[in-house]
Amino acid sequence: MTGRVLHVVGARPNFVKAAPVVAALRSAGCEQVLVHTGQHYDERLSDVFFRQLGLPAPDTDLGVGSGSHARQTAELLMALETELIARAPALVLVYGDVNSTLAGALAAAKLGIPVAHVEAGLRSFDMTMPEEVNRRLVDQLAELLFVTSPEAIGHLTREGMDVGRVHLVGNPMIDTLLTHLDLFDPAAARTAHDLPERYGVVTLHRPSNVDDPEAARAAALVLTEAARHLDLAVPLHPRGRRALEAAGLCGAPGVNVLEPLGYVEFMSLVRGAAAVITDSGGVQEETTILGVPCLTLRTTTERPVTVTDGTNRLVQHAELIPALRKALDGEQTARGEGPPLWDGKAGARIARIVTRWLDHHD
Repeated sequence: MTGRVLHVVGARPNFVKAAPVVAALRSAGCEQVLVHTGQHYDERLSDVFFRQLGLPAPDTDLGVGSGSHARQTAELLMALETELIARAPALVLVYGDVNSTLAGALAAAKLGIPVAHVEAGLRSFDMTMPEEVNRRLVDQLAELLFVTSPEAIGHLTREGMDVGRVHLVGNPMIDTLLTHLDLFDPAAARTAHDLPERYGVVTLHRPSNVDDPEAARAAALVLTEAARHLDLAVPLHPRGRRALEAAGLCGAPGVNVLEPLGYVEFMSLVRGAAAVITDSGGVQEETTILGVPCLTLRTTTERPVTVTDGTNRLVQHAELIPALRKALDGEQTARGEGPPLWDGKAGARIARIVTRWLDHHD
């Protein structure tokens, strides 16, 4: 096997998904380069994840940072083009649906470098979500499409993708969860944050919930009401924190606003939670495997398998409190045996397909 694989990562979900793929390719003897774009540049959102997940230090940290979608994507494209020319990889692996994902795929495609997309085929069918724009475009550019659940195959084939490029491999995010499961300590997390035995976890960062002041006020209001039913631990991303603080969430009784947490610390909180309220795609998946009731404060999800086969339910603001009561009463459980192939072996499956592809593209 010859040919260098270059991984592009830039945000917390990318790190969690990339870790098992990097490890499996290392075991296969594959030459790899890890490029961190710096889209998440706060130590609590970036460096700590590399340490806890066992990812090697990035070969390059582009340090792009935040900005508007257009400005950030443009800066990522310019920086990644330079890096790709210098590194000359045989294949570029991109993960998920953030701006780094799109920029990595587009820069590679413009240079004629094949792209593999991990977590291909997910669709919310909501084009107001920047992530939906990104994932649709990346799938059009990718040579290898690694999907996490069966419905993604249908989405890709309906969009005209060659089924030979599509591979159902399972979910590498779940590989990471299962690998670290023994480290998730809810009792220690409760003690660290002075929480009662029964508590909930909240994560909100989507533009639909935090960018518009009116939407942020609505979210803060319903979360304040939810905190009357159980204490809430609310680790906030910096941009979401500003909006929700301005909307009056911080300081409400029962609302414990936390700084961003490392992977192990956050998953320890989630594992012990009576319920989770979120707008995060990854958290929908993690709660499904942990068996924790998840209430997703969105009108759509690109991960419907977490609803059909897991513990997730979509709710709007007016539905949140009744749904929370049901979850706390034990009425919200998994509807199936769990999504297929979410067994901790996705990274190994991806590595086998990538090494076979490299062998045929010397």
